[in-house]
Amino acid sequence: MGGNKKKRSPMKVFGVIVLVLTLLTGGLSAATVVVMRMMFGRGDYTDPALDVYNRYDPDWKDIHPREEVRFTSGKNTLTGFIYGMENEEPRGLLVFAHGIGTGHESYINQLMWFVERGWRVFTYDATGSGHSEGDGTVGLVQSALDLDKALTYAESDERLSGLDVYLLGHSWGGYAVSAVQNFDHDIKASAEISGYAYPQEMLDAGAVMTMHTKAAVIFHPFAWGYNKLVFGEYAGLNAVDGINKSGIPNLLIHGDKDDYVPYEKVGIISKGKEFTNPNVQYYTITGEYADHNKFFNSDACNEYKKPFNDRKAELMKQCKGDELNEKLAELASGMDKEIVNDPNTDLLEKIEAFYLGV
Repeated sequence: MGGNKKKRSPMKVFGVIVLVLTLLTGGLSAATVVVMRMMFGRGDYTDPALDVYNRYDPDWKDIHPREEVRFTSGKNTLTGFIYGMENEEPRGLLVFAHGIGTGHESYINQLMWFVERGWRVFTYDATGSGHSEGDGTVGLVQSALDLDKALTYAESDERLSGLDVYLLGHSWGGYAVSAVQNFDHDIKASAEISGYAYPQEMLDAGAVMTMHTKAAVIFHPFAWGYNKLVFGEYAGLNAVDGINKSGIPNLLIHGDKDDYVPYEKVGIISKGKEFTNPNVQYYTITGEYADHNKFFNSDACNEYKKPFNDRKAELMKQCKGDELNEKLAELASGMDKEIVNDPNTDLLEKIEAFYLGV
């Protein structure tokens, strides 16, 4: 029985296995490139008519002037802004790094709070964001590379150089203000909010959250390869090494209900055992609004916005295109912008007190 069946050569079997694995690997690698480019697309500002939050123009333009500057990061020209030039004896230079998917004007109310307290503020829209060049935001390491170039620019500008430098960043920018401490800049202190410590760890966590399964870890080697290919020697740039290298005071702030940059697994604040820098301070935000970013605004603002957020979510499911935009504009026009843009002054005062206390 089966006496005439030919035996397969071990080398042929091995060759088939290699071919299958190669095809699978090639497919996953190609898929990784597509996914990464989708994830790190441009972070443009939304149409002001559809938004309830303040922008510099028209909400602050006539109150606080700003000066526009340009500097290069990689192959792109980034647009930076100097606020608070009217403060002739500023408390210091606050350099701000924004989160991914937007630009610095999404934080304009918080930045103007510092200006009105006597600070000079230097900020910018990162690669592929807002007013700056770039087809996309590239990846999780990019924010630190952009901040390095921004600080280099600030050191060369007589309007900014000579002032004590304090860093502030959120999310993508929270990682940036910590990881940039791997470079040689004279920084007085740094406060990060909702930042991730290790880009690769954040990528892995993001894949699991997006696919809703731990099986997403299969993409780890492909994401690692993409990150290495794109960022080369900086692929491993991380917040922990930066904080330890600089030795400067660092305030780590994170909401304990953050499910975007998970508080306990990915957040910089969770890496306490890895810090050798004795000047690290921690502040955990708790309460109903202790997620990734709601705490930037007052509790009164967040309470007021609940019906708005619920209705917006319904419209996003029910409508598309021009109909959606028309309904969102109508919804936004009915909101009290003064309440919507009320910042969390308790948080801002805590950050300022940290800066002034170092």
